Order: sequence, then structure tokens, then C-alpha cells
Amino acid sequence: MFQVLLYTKENCLLCNEAEQLLFIFEGSYSFQIVKRDIYTDDQLLEKYHLEIPVIEVNGKQIANEAINLESIESLLKYGEKKLS
Repeated sequence: MFQVLLYTKENCLLCNEAEQLLFIFEGSYSFQIVKRDIYTDDQLLEKYHLEIPVIEVNGKQIANEAINLESIESLLKYGEKKLS
């Protein structure tokens, strides 16, 4: 199992949509979603305030408008390759 970091904030519709897209792949890939609220960490806020949502697996990221089913699946495949 690998971690998928989801950088988010409260009341973020795009963040909720990104999380729902991740849930589509729960049965196909072995991952755990770890949500990080950027407003709880000044460094995260500075880095991601205009980028969220951001999904990260092993240092590889996709952000806001680039998040779709294809990009998420590609990222999850990357995460599985890193496991083996």
C-alpha cells in the first residue's frame, strides 16, 4: 500500500471533486489517502495556495486543472511501480 497525499483546504469544491475521483480507483489500486490542509502549515500555504487541489505520490504531483481520471490513474500506476 502506498500513500496518496491530497493537499486541500476547507470548503474547496475542487478538492472534494479530486477526492471523489481518487475514490473511483480504490478497488483497483492499493493506496491510502492522506489529506493535508494547507491552512494548518505556513509552508504548505505559501507553496500551494494557488495550486490546490494537489495530489502527490512519491514526490510526483498533479495540480488543479490537470486533475482528471487519466492523470490520476497515471499517478497511481506510478505509485504501484515504486512499491515493486
